[in-house]
Amino acid sequence: MDKETYEKKLQAQLDQWQAEIDKLQAQAREAAADMQGKYHEQIRDLRERRDEMEREYRKIEAASAEAWQDFKTGADKAWDDMAAAMKTAWGRFG
Repeated sequence: MDKETYEKKLQAQLDQWQAEIDKLQAQAREAAADMQGKYHEQIRDLRERRDEMEREYRKIEAASAEAWQDFKTGADKAWDDMAAAMKTAWGRFG
């Protein structure tokens, strides 16, 4: 996969994760008071992980065509961590 294709893939996934976080936020507003704290804790974690993924994306975006592969490993790990956290969140609240 080339750099441009990888960047597009990352950006699309970041957008999707943001939409899912927004859905969880909406559910949190409707949740019973005793569940809201759990929602907000999970949402805070997801936002932190998404922000980490965004930082990795920005590194790749700024890297030269030759050097971007050096950042791909970090981005792939952040991707896997975010995907697992999102799956956990939806399993708990979805």
